[in-house]
Amino acid sequence: MAQVLSSDAIRKEKFMTDYILNIQLFAAGDEVNKTTSENLSAEMKTFYDKTLITLASPYLVHDQFGQKRDIPKNGGKIIEFRKFSSLPKALTPLTEGVTPTGNKLNVSSVSATVEQYGDYIEQTDLLELTAVDNTIVEATKQLASQAGLTMDTIVRNEIVGGTNVMYCPKVSGETETAVTSRSQIDKTALLRVKDVFRAAAELKAMNAPKIDGYYVGIIHPYVAYDLMQEAGNQWMEVQKYATPENMLKGEIGCLGGVRFVESTEAKIWNEGANGCAVFATLIIGADAYGVTSVNGGGVEHIVKQKGYGNDPLNQRSSVGWKGLKTAKRLVEEYLVRIESGSAFSATAKEN
Repeated sequence: MAQVLSSDAIRKEKFMTDYILNIQLFAAGDEVNKTTSENLSAEMKTFYDKTLITLASPYLVHDQFGQKRDIPKNGGKIIEFRKFSSLPKALTPLTEGVTPTGNKLNVSSVSATVEQYGDYIEQTDLLELTAVDNTIVEATKQLASQAGLTMDTIVRNEIVGGTNVMYCPKVSGETETAVTSRSQIDKTALLRVKDVFRAAAELKAMNAPKIDGYYVGIIHPYVAYDLMQEAGNQWMEVQKYATPENMLKGEIGCLGGVRFVESTEAKIWNEGANGCAVFATLIIGADAYGVTSVNGGGVEHIVKQKGYGNDPLNQRSSVGWKGLKTAKRLVEEYLVRIESGSAFSATAKEN
């Protein structure tokens, strides 16, 4: 039976085909072999950068729900995210003919320090001559994966540090035992339907704005399995309410007004009872945190051809990436972290 590819898979396959064709054009000819990234044409430089960002994009799950800020040129290492305070209720009746005292927009700023990250792969001329695969293509794919995971982990590590936390209770038969710390969680403290509804209720009570009409949950595949098993018909598969064009990155389904996206990079600690794995599920409202954008100079793809630098015999080339990134929690009340165990807690490793 022929395999039916999803629309995402088809788009990815077409992109990689176009990418390989274009990259081979760039790699052809003696002139290009003498090129360094300092004198790449503008078209080639743009192509390389877009390629890296496109390939890295699927890994940026935690990144996608933050308030975005471009990296300011010549703006230093400090970036500011803006936070707007709600206005109080206007309960004083107006007096006819009297203009009341107006209000002011209360804006506060939260600053964060931008840091630089990056890595590269060095290739020898012998590898380029003898390799069966196009090494620059394979190197770029590996580096894009690394860049995406690196940038996403920076965001994840910031937002899992939020102060608004819930611990799932331990359940044995009909007996439920409250949990008050991470160290008490074991494999019976599963994420359940009522925990999702409770987290959503907490966000609603704080008037946390929604993201396109929903709150968003970032969940590990192991925890998603536990939740879907318990939810039964209450769980709605993503294909039933969203088209491919408006699906969130990694989205798997909806429960209790929360759209869930799945990520293997959802935070895990081996800090539960007897060292078992504890999983973080994040329930998020709009503007809960801010991130710097990977576009507009956030990530750069760097190609050094043979002969660059201290390479008199044209023996080495390299492919790399460099990026600027930071993330900052803006409103603690707009973000709930649910900590739970899982049926897989005995084997899952910290990430």
